[in-house]
Amino acid sequence: MSTPTPITYQKSNLLSLAAKVESAFGDKLLGKEEKSQYIQFSVRADDAKALIRFLKEDSDLKFTYFIDLCGVDYLKYPQPSPHPIAERFAVLTTLLSPKLGVKVQVRAFVPALEPRIATLADVFEGANWTEREAWDLYGIEFMGHPDLRRILMPDDYEGHPLRKDYPLRGRGERSSFPVYHAIPASQSPEG
Repeated sequence: MSTPTPITYQKSNLLSLAAKVESAFGDKLLGKEEKSQYIQFSVRADDAKALIRFLKEDSDLKFTYFIDLCGVDYLKYPQPSPHPIAERFAVLTTLLSPKLGVKVQVRAFVPALEPRIATLADVFEGANWTEREAWDLYGIEFMGHPDLRRILMPDDYEGHPLRKDYPLRGRGERSSFPVYHAIPASQSPEG
């Protein structure tokens, strides 16, 4: 059995990645930023799934490793000059290409009035739980998700606590959360 080749970062591949994505999605890209070891492409929510599927399935790119997906609320974020924020919410998806040795991040802007975006759970199984987390904490709906329900907050919890307009100390629900007290093992029924 042969030893697998380690994935090593190759900065030169960022240029070919950028050229390939700009060629295929140029008119749909809202922005492109080169970070320290990856490129971030910004798109509208409607274009995100097609871009991510392209990144995964293109034979020259092969971004087959799902790293993370998270939500962002830009409500009180200062507007940056070269790339203004297009919407209040965004979904950030980070992928790795073992073939190229580079990462890519897709920032999909989601409208505040109807925060919805297509699920990626059918493209990357690992997106299932991270989409549930973004739904639970930010209220971003992932259309087509197989099981979109709360994952961190209680089922009857109202609101989405990581939204910037959510009160810092909550809306009084903290007093109604069940309190669990740790008991020494010697006092437990099993001990």
